[in-house]
Amino acid sequence: MQLTSNSFNNNSVIPIRYAFGKVDPKTHVTLSDNVSPHLAWSGAPPQTRSFALICHDPDVPSKGDDVNQEGKSVSKLVPRVDFFHWVLIDIPADRHEIAEGTHASGVTPRGKNGPTAPEGMHHGINDYTSWFAGDADMKGDYYGYDGPCPPWNDEIMHHYVFTLYALDVEKVDISGPITGQSVREAIKGHILDQCKLTGLYTLNPQLSA
Repeated sequence: MQLTSNSFNNNSVIPIRYAFGKVDPKTHVTLSDNVSPHLAWSGAPPQTRSFALICHDPDVPSKGDDVNQEGKSVSKLVPRVDFFHWVLIDIPADRHEIAEGTHASGVTPRGKNGPTAPEGMHHGINDYTSWFAGDADMKGDYYGYDGPCPPWNDEIMHHYVFTLYALDVEKVDISGPITGQSVREAIKGHILDQCKLTGLYTLNPQLSA
């Protein structure tokens, strides 16, 4: 299988329009266009009954003590964990493309609705749900796609890994909340094939210069 995009090339920088946050010279970061990218795939096994899509950032600091703090930086030595940006399941087997902007266009405070998505698909909640849990203006369940917004003082470039799974089931069986981790667990033993596309993004001017 192969996963491609008209929005960015593999292992290249993701354009700002697909990000949740962008650089602001005065405040370090401000909201961006947050448009979901175009994706297309080919070469799925003939017995595929559905697809699942997960986008995650494996470079998120495991502790937030220095995150976005003036006069500090997030050391490249800090252990990193996964942050899920997009979880989409029950993609019909006859679909081979997701058009740009069809799963997000702009930042939605308190999150987009879900889990129901067009054509029988289902959105999962992404990790902005927990990130904004303590913010009175932004807290809520963030379904669907919300793009990159790494710490503006992080010493490393962040990687955004889009993984598409071809599955032998028409529907993914999840009884609780649809999250990146619960989908990973639910599709074990049902993966026929998979493919990846990776984009890069940073809000640290020293890295993007």
